[in-house]
Amino acid sequence: MTVSDVPRSLRLPVDVDERLSRLAAATGRSKSFYLRELVTAGIDDLEYAYGVAARAEAIRAGQRDTRPLEELMSEMGITREDLDATPDQPA
Repeated sequence: MTVSDVPRSLRLPVDVDERLSRLAAATGRSKSFYLRELVTAGIDDLEYAYGVAARAEAIRAGQRDTRPLEELMSEMGITREDLDATPDQPA
């Protein structure tokens, strides 16, 4: 543990802990290493998802201004035909 590390405690389902133990044993890394990796990698996604949800709720509550899509497209010089011609991105 480095000086800047903060200890945390969490409960995991038995099956998840077993998987974590197998991964740690197979790679020679600690379970703490993988938990840090998971939290570090996942925090950005969680912050983004909760931020989107909060903004959506603010829009529904009338607390945020919105603009019609047509207005934004016009401002950017994009037409419906441009959108229709754009290939779909893989999911």
